[in-house]
Amino acid sequence: MAYGSARAFASAFRAIGLEAEPTPPSDNRTRELGAKYTSGDECYPAKVTVGDFMKVLERPETDPERVALFMPTAQGPCRFGQYAPYLRQVLDASGYANVEILSPTSQNAYDGLGTLAKPFVRTGWRALLCADLLEKLLLMNRPYEERRGDAEAEYEESLADLCATLETTSAEPGAQLKALREAMVRSRDRFRKMSGRRDGRQPLIGIVGEIFCRLNTFSNENLVVCLEQYGAEAWVSDIVEWIWYTNSEHFRKLKLEGRLWTAEALGAWVRKRVQKHDEHVLSEPFAEDFRGREEPDIYEVLECARPYLPREGAFGEMVLNVGKIVYLAKKGAAGIIDISPFTCMNGIVCEAIYPRISRDLGGIPIRNFYFDGTQGDLDRDLGVYMELARSYQKNKK
Repeated sequence: MAYGSARAFASAFRAIGLEAEPTPPSDNRTRELGAKYTSGDECYPAKVTVGDFMKVLERPETDPERVALFMPTAQGPCRFGQYAPYLRQVLDASGYANVEILSPTSQNAYDGLGTLAKPFVRTGWRALLCADLLEKLLLMNRPYEERRGDAEAEYEESLADLCATLETTSAEPGAQLKALREAMVRSRDRFRKMSGRRDGRQPLIGIVGEIFCRLNTFSNENLVVCLEQYGAEAWVSDIVEWIWYTNSEHFRKLKLEGRLWTAEALGAWVRKRVQKHDEHVLSEPFAEDFRGREEPDIYEVLECARPYLPREGAFGEMVLNVGKIVYLAKKGAAGIIDISPFTCMNGIVCEAIYPRISRDLGGIPIRNFYFDGTQGDLDRDLGVYMELARSYQKNKK
């Protein structure tokens, strides 16, 4: 998750009476512990997440008997599906057998939280929705701020407001939704007071890729901020996109198995309707602010990907990346950057397809940036890329 999403998600747990906190910010100790407990064959997010969790457990004040680590899992080709089982092995071998792992799965749209499901799933969903909206506000305003740091200050105040609203409001669905919408209106108004000017000259750069690396600023060496220093505005694919995708996969599998007329399918349909309603209520205050930056429906993304990677034959982020690139190009992006871990299969498959997509979209520059914690001169590479993006922006029809 992105920084704000993790804070909001922890607040969602606290809202139902469970003590929760995000892992502390990743640092060099994260890399040291990640390298100690992994072999090097794992992808970079595995090293970072294992390192962060072990860093929590090595703190003197941590009582392992009272710790549960939240590590979802997934089906499909990505190694992410092995994170939770591998983390279990690491914990057992390191003397932390009593540390629990809470591990819902994408196979059933993360409906595996047991007794937590009813009070938590909707609160957690709303927390992630709101956090994505605040992140989008930050990215749309930070490149144009007249005084450096203003956008970050407004974002931090809005994020604190969101977390406090989650933790102090009744979990009754109607009251909670009303309070969260009011928090979003307050956040919108904070950003509207900022002074800044868009003149249309800044290139819009779409950011796709592996979900952890693109959202975790430590893992991608703060690439978005580097882009902004070159005068770009970034449009980053958010975490809610993945949740909508897992929901769509759930329905696709139910149809394949002939189970569309079952209690499970009815429950999935009701959940989708509720989630769509929540999304509309919470995002509606930003209709004017996000004009031209509207997030697509997941089925539109999947249809955009179909000429290159049909969803029936390819799974996960590779499909979303390809479809989102086509969508972002239609919305005026001057370039696309794919952020992925080194050796990531999703990134490698996408990189093989990107030249064709670029040609079909008039030569839009698409660049893969791979991360493994041993980066070279990222600033130099971004400088070269931005020259290509500006040239495309100037010459595109």
